[in-house]
Amino acid sequence: MSRNPKNTLLSLPRESAIAMPRHEVNESRQALKSSTSYRLAFTLFSRLFVITLSLGLAYYGASEMYLVLSTNGIAGLQWLFLVLFCINFSWIAFAFSQATLGLFYQLWPFKPKPKELESDAVTAILLPVYNEDPMRIRASLQAMREDLLKQAPGKFAFFILSDTNQADAWIKEEESFLPLLNQDSSTCPVYYRRRHNNKERKAGNIADWVSRFGGAYECMIVLDADSLMSADCLVSLRRRMQAEPGLGLIQTLPTLIRANTLYGRIQQFANHCFGPIYAAGLAAWHGNASNFWGHNAIIRTKAFAQACGLPILEGKAPFGGHVMSHDFMEAALLRRAGWEVRFDTDLQASYEEAPPSLIDVIVRDRRWCQGNLQHKAFVFANGFHFASRVHLVSGIMSYLSAVFWFLLIAVGFALAVQAYFVRPEYFANPSLFPTWPVFDFEKARSLFMLSMFLVLAPKLYGWLAALLNIRRCLAFGGPILLTLSTLAETLLSALYAPILMLSQFQVVCDILRGRDSGWKPQSRDDGANSWQAAGRAHCSHTLLGFALAGGAFFLSEELFYWSLPISFGLMLSIPLSWLSGGKNRGNLIRYLGLLRAPEEKRSHNIVQSLQRQTEQLEELPASTALSRLVDNPKLYYWHLAQLPRAASNAEVGSILRSKICAEWQIQNSPTLDHLLSSLQEDERLSILQHYDLLVLMSKYLPSHH
Repeated sequence: MSRNPKNTLLSLPRESAIAMPRHEVNESRQALKSSTSYRLAFTLFSRLFVITLSLGLAYYGASEMYLVLSTNGIAGLQWLFLVLFCINFSWIAFAFSQATLGLFYQLWPFKPKPKELESDAVTAILLPVYNEDPMRIRASLQAMREDLLKQAPGKFAFFILSDTNQADAWIKEEESFLPLLNQDSSTCPVYYRRRHNNKERKAGNIADWVSRFGGAYECMIVLDADSLMSADCLVSLRRRMQAEPGLGLIQTLPTLIRANTLYGRIQQFANHCFGPIYAAGLAAWHGNASNFWGHNAIIRTKAFAQACGLPILEGKAPFGGHVMSHDFMEAALLRRAGWEVRFDTDLQASYEEAPPSLIDVIVRDRRWCQGNLQHKAFVFANGFHFASRVHLVSGIMSYLSAVFWFLLIAVGFALAVQAYFVRPEYFANPSLFPTWPVFDFEKARSLFMLSMFLVLAPKLYGWLAALLNIRRCLAFGGPILLTLSTLAETLLSALYAPILMLSQFQVVCDILRGRDSGWKPQSRDDGANSWQAAGRAHCSHTLLGFALAGGAFFLSEELFYWSLPISFGLMLSIPLSWLSGGKNRGNLIRYLGLLRAPEEKRSHNIVQSLQRQTEQLEELPASTALSRLVDNPKLYYWHLAQLPRAASNAEVGSILRSKICAEWQIQNSPTLDHLLSSLQEDERLSILQHYDLLVLMSKYLPSHH
């Protein structure tokens, strides 16, 4: 074998271990390490406001619906309809209360400004990746690093933490990131680590870094593969953590950018226009017991290590095993351990990207739904703060609400069918009054209008807040385009809403039947699905839509029109889904200037830098991983230097078999082409992660020919 070139760079710094014990589901809560009386008083008032308004509206809605259903009492299915209505109405009342609080909070002129204090400690920036496009991540990393080199050299270090389990994707990552790697602590070093065993998914990825390297870094900023943050935002985060020693986590409000599809633009506009209202309400009542969304947040490393060793749940997937939606639980565990968790919505230039199409959202929801439903094990566990329990219940309800809405519609139609086919026995029992229920249609209409107001009010708040802020209004294109965009988003969201409702209902049913979602990478392309793919995904939705519309029309014309907001979107689910993805399919909206986000008119410097970096990227070769590795001796020797010399004693079963098979084929294949034609994916992966097998591959290096 050719000699390894001198100064082959190791991809990681010296380890600095820190203990990260695994916790139990039930543990006692520790006292808060620090607090501010003003903030506590304001948080208490905010929580009372949300609780009082939510309960008041829920009581009013339940009372009115009771009066709507019958003037002489309720019977049979009507009781079930009333219960389902109360659950759904309470849920929208809770969302309305938070948005109303958010509007008041945004207008409140005396908000305290968080304290900041300079720190000499180095902050780690963690970038977990899993079978992602590495060149896309490289562009974001370069943009952030260049910004940090100008404003905070020597204060940050990037760690690319790979859980990639595909051979080609692994080598693509190394080809992409190798030119960036350095250990110059005076600037902004970049490190790369790939786990051979990606147990516990992203949570395990972060925990592995914390336990191996966390001792050297006071804080860590966790990003996603599509995250982007300016140096100003990153520096402010570390200063705020330094100023308050009892603070365990600060979550920023990520803003959606670079949406180039119809569905992406819908999400992006809603995020920019309505998102700040919701976020302000959440921040107000969360106080020092806020939530974590898994990315674009800073965490105190020792607090995370002390508190966030996730328990393993009893039983098998989907409800047992490792915790999937780790972020909610990590926030709850930090608060249980006495650390403050805060949501700072004032920080700017914290970005992420949206799923490009409806199908991509449904795929993501499949994984999120399973993780959120898994949290039922923690809702009533010992030690958790009241706000943390509300976060968990809200996460569960975000998917169960689809079930309750679907059941409400189904029971409503059952009542209509009953009224049509069953002859009412008005005087079945001796009585002066009929026993068949009588509906109060005037109250029903008023209650429907109230429900629609509660649903649409947060959009109205967002529109009003943007309209009153001249700079924001102009960034949206002016008052006319802002208003038209709000109306367009409301209409399009109403069309997509029943499709999402039914999809989430199906997902919940799958999970309750015991089907595990697995772990799939999120789509980062333009989501351009074919008509066939849209048809397969939404065939059942379309059939149900037509059945719903046909049945309603058969029963009564009024019911047909009342159910049209649901049935219309379902009937058009296939073309709506096809239209949702693909950067050229929603061009009309963009050409009309609708659904414009402020970042489109005047992008932040970091977004402009990302765009420049993206345009400068070169396409990687399309050849297989092993051939690219062997054709590039520099990459080959660097890859070899990262591998442990001895194999793990834990290698058994299929891993050991794939290694034995790969070794035999290397020894008996005269050419690289012959070898590549006979290898399976698990054997390719085995070669890449075993030192001795990769040494055998040296016979194919160019220097040997």
